[in-house]
Amino acid sequence: MVIIGGGPGGYAAALYGAAAGLDIGMVEKNKVGGTCLHVGCIPAKELLETAATYRHVAGAKEFGVLAEQPGLDWSVTMERKQKVVDQLWKGLQTLLKGRKVTTYLGTGTLRPNKRVEVHGGESGDVALEADAVILASGSVPRTLPGFDVDGTIVVTSDELLSIEQLPGSAVVIGGGAIGCEFASMMSDLGTKVTILEALPKILPGCDSDITQVVERSFKRRGIEVRTGVTVTGHTPNAGGRGTTVHFGDGENLDVDLVVMSIGRRPNADTLGLKSSGSAVVVDERGFVQVDERCRTGEDGVWAIGDLIATPALAHVGFAEAICVIRDILGEDAIPVAYDRVPWCIYCHPEVAFAGYSEQAATDAGFDVVTSKHRFAANSRALIVGEPDGMVKVIAERDPQTGRAGRILGVHMVGPWVTEQLGMGYLSVNWEATVDEVAAFIQPHPTLSELFGESVMALTGRGLHG
Repeated sequence: MVIIGGGPGGYAAALYGAAAGLDIGMVEKNKVGGTCLHVGCIPAKELLETAATYRHVAGAKEFGVLAEQPGLDWSVTMERKQKVVDQLWKGLQTLLKGRKVTTYLGTGTLRPNKRVEVHGGESGDVALEADAVILASGSVPRTLPGFDVDGTIVVTSDELLSIEQLPGSAVVIGGGAIGCEFASMMSDLGTKVTILEALPKILPGCDSDITQVVERSFKRRGIEVRTGVTVTGHTPNAGGRGTTVHFGDGENLDVDLVVMSIGRRPNADTLGLKSSGSAVVVDERGFVQVDERCRTGEDGVWAIGDLIATPALAHVGFAEAICVIRDILGEDAIPVAYDRVPWCIYCHPEVAFAGYSEQAATDAGFDVVTSKHRFAANSRALIVGEPDGMVKVIAERDPQTGRAGRILGVHMVGPWVTEQLGMGYLSVNWEATVDEVAAFIQPHPTLSELFGESVMALTGRGLHG
C-alpha cells in the first residue's frame, strides 16, 4: 500500500495498516505529522497553554499567592513550542520506523494502475507500484482576494504560529474555531483583538447557548466581535508597519496584523488527478469525492482527511484511516458517523460538543427536551477559579411517556471541557437514554459532575437543580 501524505490521516493509516501486517510506503512532501503537528493543532494549543499559564499567574493573588504581574518572554514561548513539536515529530518518526513503514520525502503523484511517482524531495525520483493507494495530502489555508499573505502584515495560521513577536493590535478575519482560538490567545497575552465574521454568529455549528457564553467572555476581556460583516480589502500603512482593514459599509480598522482564519481548502493540486486521466473525481470546491467508506471512483484508491468534505479534524482523519485499512483488509469497515464526532475548541473558555445542537435537532424533526447546568454552581469549578460556562444536554422526548429519552447531543463550555466530553460522546454514539446514563456515578468534587447533573435532571429527579 502507498499513502500520499504523512499528516494525521496518512500516518494513522500507515501505523494501523502496518500493525495488521501490510507493507506500506508513505510519501510526505515536508515532514511527517503534517499540518496538525507542525503548523496546526499542536503548536496552537501550546501557545494557548502559554496564555492559560499567564492568566493563572495574573490571577494568583485571588488564591493568596502574592506574585508580581507577569511578563512574557515570547522567545522562550517559541522555544518551548518548538521543543514540544520536535519531540512529537521524532517520536512519530521512530514509531513509523519501528513498524517498518518506508517514508519517501517528496511530492507524490498518482498515475494509472495505482502507480505513485515521487519527485522533488530528498528521496529523489521514485516510482512505486501498489495494490492500494490512500490519498491523504491534507489542506492549506484559504485566503480572500485583496489580502495577499506576506507573513508580516497579513498572515495565516502557518505564519502566526512562528511569529517573532505578538502585535499590539490584530484583526482576526473569521470567527470559527481556529479564529476564536487565535483571538483568545493573543488577547490573553496583551494584543487588542477584533474578530470580523461574515456569518450571523461566531463558532458556527455550536449550540447558541454555548456561543453566547464565549461571546460574553470575549467582551469582558476586551475582544471586539463583529458579526454579519464582509471585509473588502486593506491599505498598508506607509513604511510597511500595520494596515487599515476595510469592511462593512465603509468602516475602517487600523491594526498591526491581519490574521486570515477563514478555513482551509483541500490540497489536491499536486496529486496529478486531472492530468493522469484518473477516475478519481474532484468537485468544484476541490474535494475528492468518496463514498461512505472513503472509496474514490477508481478501484483500489481511497481518500481521507482534509482532502474530502468531512469535518477537518485530526481525530476524524484517524477514524477514516482505520475505516479504510479495515476495508482494504476485507474486514467490517464501520463508516464514520460524521454528525456525531467530537469537537473541541481550545479558546478561553473551552468548548466541546458531540451530536445535535438544540436548533439542529429541532430542524431535523425531533421533539426535544433540554437540560442546562452552569459551572457557577459546581464545587470544583469554584475551587479552581473557573466558574464561567455550562453543560447542555439535548434529548429526544419519548412520544409514549412524554419524558426525555435518547440523548441527541451534549454541548459544553467552560473549564477543561475538552477533557470532559468523553462520556457525552459515548452517550450520543451509543444512543443511550437519560435513565441509563443517570445511573452512572460521577466522582465528587469534579467538573464532570455537571454532566451527570444535567442528565439526571432530565429524568425528573435531579439533585442540585
